[in-house]
Amino acid sequence: MGDNIPQPAPRGPLPAFRRYLGIYAMLWRNSLVREMTFKINFLLWIFVEVLWFALQLSFIGVLYLHTDDIAGWSKWQVVLLMGASHFIQQLFQAFFLINCTNLSELVRTGKLDFLLMLPVNTRFIVSVRQMDLGAFVNAAIAVAVMFYAANQLALAPSVGLVLGFLVLCAAGIIIHYSLMFLLATISFWSVKAQGIVWAYYNLFNIARLPDAAFKGLFKVFFTFAIPMLLVSNVPAKLLVRKLGSPLEMLLLLGMAVICLTISEAGWRFSVRRYTSASS
Repeated sequence: MGDNIPQPAPRGPLPAFRRYLGIYAMLWRNSLVREMTFKINFLLWIFVEVLWFALQLSFIGVLYLHTDDIAGWSKWQVVLLMGASHFIQQLFQAFFLINCTNLSELVRTGKLDFLLMLPVNTRFIVSVRQMDLGAFVNAAIAVAVMFYAANQLALAPSVGLVLGFLVLCAAGIIIHYSLMFLLATISFWSVKAQGIVWAYYNLFNIARLPDAAFKGLFKVFFTFAIPMLLVSNVPAKLLVRKLGSPLEMLLLLGMAVICLTISEAGWRFSVRRYTSASS
């Protein structure tokens, strides 16, 4: 009879990690099914992103017909910077963009009520419900562009350097996610928050430019208030060996922690004051 007594659910970080990993895997499968249901839309958005990226690279090519140097950056160094920026942007888009922009819709329609009742961390499920699988294709294209630019610069980064680059890219993705999610929480007070979220997304273009090209208050604002100039410049500078000191890397990592902390505080503050769509 003792064998029939229900056993309590396992507790601890490892069982919890496995549980959330299983949930994440199911969400991935759902996203894959959704994307394959609308194959034309899937392929069309990949084409649009590739075309937009190609146009930006073409603009850099035209720009460097008239100069050999922009703020100490050569043509292929800027191409590598743009590749790094596109790589970070596309990975952010793959994992988080749809979910951040959809938060206002969850609040407006009351669907957030259902998510709050699920026996999982609400921010987790809100943040990763959908994936943009086409963005992974565009991220791979960005890697190819970086590889070609590195070859033109005769760079041969070590494994350690590449791993450092990936860690810094992850910090950049965390910054983008944290700030956009924080802006999305405005939807708890305003149903028009999507416009603010997309306005932030349009600022991504600043991250494609060398930080040395900016001066004064503009550079300070986009380094410390909204750290766009850190997100892709620091990883790219690591690869092309333009980092003045490790402080830039520490600043990027520190800003990622700060942004994530502020974002979590903003989320908790917003949820505590949420009274459901029917109130």
